[in-house]
Amino acid sequence: MTKIKVLFVSAELTPIAKVGGLGDVAGALPKALHQLGVDVRIALPKYGIVDEKKYPLKKIAQDVSIPYNQAEEKINIYETPLPGSEVPVYLIDSKKYLGDNGIYFETDASSGGTDREAERFTFLARSSLGIFEVLNWYPNIVHCQDWHAGMIPVILKVLAKNNPKLANVKTQLTIHNLEYQGWYNADTILNVLGFSAYDHPTLSKLKGDTISSLQQAIYNADQLNTVSPTYAKEILTVEYGAGLEKDLQTRKDDLVGILNGIDVDRFNPANDKDIAAKFSSDNLSGKAKCKEDLQKLCNLPVDKKIPVVGIVSRLTGQKGIDLINEIADNLANEQAQFVLLGTGDPVLEKMMQKIGSKYPEKMHVKIEFNAKVAQQIYAGSDIFLMPSRFEPCGLAQMISMLYGTVPVVRATGGLKDTVKDYNPSTGKGDGFVFEKYDSQEFWQAIIRALQLYKEQEKWYNMVTSIMKKDFSWNASAKKYIKLYEKLLK
Repeated sequence: MTKIKVLFVSAELTPIAKVGGLGDVAGALPKALHQLGVDVRIALPKYGIVDEKKYPLKKIAQDVSIPYNQAEEKINIYETPLPGSEVPVYLIDSKKYLGDNGIYFETDASSGGTDREAERFTFLARSSLGIFEVLNWYPNIVHCQDWHAGMIPVILKVLAKNNPKLANVKTQLTIHNLEYQGWYNADTILNVLGFSAYDHPTLSKLKGDTISSLQQAIYNADQLNTVSPTYAKEILTVEYGAGLEKDLQTRKDDLVGILNGIDVDRFNPANDKDIAAKFSSDNLSGKAKCKEDLQKLCNLPVDKKIPVVGIVSRLTGQKGIDLINEIADNLANEQAQFVLLGTGDPVLEKMMQKIGSKYPEKMHVKIEFNAKVAQQIYAGSDIFLMPSRFEPCGLAQMISMLYGTVPVVRATGGLKDTVKDYNPSTGKGDGFVFEKYDSQEFWQAIIRALQLYKEQEKWYNMVTSIMKKDFSWNASAKKYIKLYEKLLK
């Protein structure tokens, strides 16, 4: 059977250039696809932050001409293997458009807005297609990650009119977070591409003087997916559609949800070097040591009988931090301890710091991002909170379960898909789920968790069960391959 050829195009790639979860997906899914026989390669900007001492770069093409902004922009293409794999990464070198040290110019990490950023990611879209001819490698599918690669489907369709080799290249769009849409000045986009609004029907569907690269991808990609089945349904509604629900409704037959995986080698308490003691579902003694270590780290009384409630989160409106604030006094009145790690909105940071200051014997708040401390919270907590307003997929709830930490989550997006509510009649469930975005419902879910914690045999059964769940990328990659095969029929 002929290998499926796929070019991933992403603004981020872990570990080479990362801001958030987009980089994690782009750095993990291609590895899993490669192991399953897909000829997958990755296109990434050669940002100034790329560490050339750490990643060996081989120049494979020089002074390649890309028609852009009414000129011929010269690019160089470098190749390096994706660390831990044989997947080729093609870094596109353009000092003018891609070479700055940062990934995003906007402080709101990746919402779009400035002409400079419009030119950057439209150039990424246009120049990534230049790889085909240089390498004499034409993929079956270009897999576009989020709005940064969103102009690729329409660019392909316009260029294919005069280039038959492009006519058979299909496009897959993955929407990681619909809130980020890449809205820019339409004239800027059309001018740099040398297009007019008449070159393709969707280019004439502009919202006033602006154009959204994500909206263009929704119109033009051959197939669409999001990062969880529930989120795929939610974004068809006004509540979650972020203004694009009507566009998505026209493509609902081409839209599916596939859960992200996580790196199960990295997030494995049996070999995690960042935690106080290793443990597994067969031997939980190390988890007790991790709990003691966390209590000491956070200057909380060391007591193995008191449940520790943990949070590792960005402090944003999406993450339900306001609900945390509303239940804090209730939690302080329970026999429980609370640990939070995160950064984000300064208003929410101060809100959480006040909680820590008010209850220093019971609550500890760290306003920072520290990967080691995050692992210590996953391993040392008993209960993990994720009361998100919306959550396209969510990774923290999966990590917490693999570390035997029971999640309390809201029934939205990937949280709903990965955590099944505990049923006391059957003793089955992965955690505690509440439906409405409401502090009282959230608190009732926490109370149910605290009550079950007192029934140690039932709690032990839940902990050992959730630690055995399969969140590997292998399962997700198989579903992506089915999507690719459907696209190529």
